[in-house]
Formats: sequence, structure tokens, C-alpha cells
Amino acid sequence: MTDHTPPLDDRDYAALADFRAALRGFLAFSEVRANKAGLSPQQHQALLAIRGAPAGQATIGYLADQLILKPNSASELISRLKALDLIAGRTAEMDRRKTVLVLTDRAAELLKQLSAIHREEIRRLKPLLLELLDRFG
Repeated sequence: MTDHTPPLDDRDYAALADFRAALRGFLAFSEVRANKAGLSPQQHQALLAIRGAPAGQATIGYLADQLILKPNSASELISRLKALDLIAGRTAEMDRRKTVLVLTDRAAELLKQLSAIHREEIRRLKPLLLELLDRFG
């Protein structure tokens, strides 16, 4: 089997470095905003994953997949979020053996504020990100 991928040149390495730097910049922005809201970045991501899940799909397994966590780590995160009164669990309608995670009103309001700020930052970064993506051809 022959690899038809062209070799990397200096521009490719520069594009990769710039792209990674832009992503890290956004993640740093996100971490600061989550902390200012009283959340860890992982807690913020968990709330976002739960809110963004298709109806009835925000289970422990779903959250573990979304956050790239082992199920026991996701369970610990869920326990902390419940202790902070940010999420609750309810029995799934289709499969009563499963628990579906839902945001509390407090979490929904925090997430609404954080998401609006993040959306504005993404809009600000969009031209840069598009330019960086275009460099990959």
C-alpha cells in the first residue's frame, strides 16, 4: 500500500502550530470564564454536554463519551455536580433501568450566560479559524 500524502513542509508545520495555538487560546479563554462562574472547566463541559444531548440521551455513558472519561470518572463528576445542585437524575422513560441527567434551573442559567460569552468569542475567532483551516488546503 502506497501513501499518497504529500510530505510535510515548513508551511504545514507552521499551520499546525498556529492552529493548535488558536485552539489553546480558546480553551484558556473558556477555562477562565468557567472559573469566574464558579465552575471547573470539566464541570462546564459536562453541563454543556448534558444540555446539548439529544432528548433522553444524557446518561452517565453519554457523558463519559462526550468528555472522554472512564465511566467511574464520569460518575464521580456527576456526584460532584449533584452535590453542587447543578444536575439531577430522572428515570428514563424508554428504559427504566437508565438514569437521564438534567440540569437544575441554577445550572441552566449559568450555562446560558457562559454559552452566550463563548458564542461571542467563537464569532470573534471565526475569521482566524477559517483562515487557519484554509491553510490545510
